[in-house]
Amino acid sequence: MSDLRAITRVLSRDICYSINENTIEEIRIRVNRPVILKYPEGKEDILDHVVSQTEILNILQSLCNNSIYSYQSQICDGYITLQGGHRVGITGNVAMKDGKITNVNYVSSLNFRIAREIIGASDEILKEVVTKRGNNNICNLEINNTLIVSKPGCGKTTVLRDLVRNISNMGFTVSLIDERGEIASMYKGIPQNDVGLRTDVMDNVTKSIGMKIAVRTMAPQVIVADEIGTEGDLEAINYGICSGVKGIFTAHGSDISELRQNETLNKLYEEKLFKRIIFLENRGKIAKVYYLDRNMYKTVDGKLV
Repeated sequence: MSDLRAITRVLSRDICYSINENTIEEIRIRVNRPVILKYPEGKEDILDHVVSQTEILNILQSLCNNSIYSYQSQICDGYITLQGGHRVGITGNVAMKDGKITNVNYVSSLNFRIAREIIGASDEILKEVVTKRGNNNICNLEINNTLIVSKPGCGKTTVLRDLVRNISNMGFTVSLIDERGEIASMYKGIPQNDVGLRTDVMDNVTKSIGMKIAVRTMAPQVIVADEIGTEGDLEAINYGICSGVKGIFTAHGSDISELRQNETLNKLYEEKLFKRIIFLENRGKIAKVYYLDRNMYKTVDGKLV
């Protein structure tokens, strides 16, 4: 069960009493509308509690420890990270200047996303990412450059988080570029999730910049980032791989044809920078594995094509 104290301390008693802490995934709070609790498989619980503008403001004040100004940068990014790795998405009337968000006025919605580590979520995928030769001595282990792909909500970030933990504890030095703070869930510089003994985390930085800095300064054996897809990402990945660093990344897509519709990801495919492209189905289970170094793929039942 996740520790929800950072969330329940800011919500009213009737909301807290209605929450099933074992399975809750999201708490949706919208001004002048009832609170909605979201659970696995699309299940919802719509409460009688209707939230006023004043209550939303009070919740936000409590989330910011009564100092909204000190959280202004996070608010402008659209979310606040709480102790325990939970994140609160924020929407409202946006103020902009020179193409950048400078404030969010009249906050109208809060989305509490519950962070849940699933230790062992990457056990199935691990054998595709790490090739073993002989015993498990690190000298006999090789990381395959890997792209993990799925539609939203299929668990690729959960799998990636546990994969980082696994390979880090195996003995590899990992640089994790956690642009949106969803993997390590840093809170005041401390990872709220277990990302392994040998993992260095850089968050709140674009992947393209963070990857280059990590390669130059942290001497990683493996670099990891979530949801790649821009030209800057491609350049940074090329830089890292050409520097001898292995890479593990994720991207959105439902199948290989959809993946290749993204011009940047198609370049990575054509250049065969990845040895493995792994497609996930619901809850992080492997659907297909493409072996680009062998010009074949494996279906979920293990059949090679």
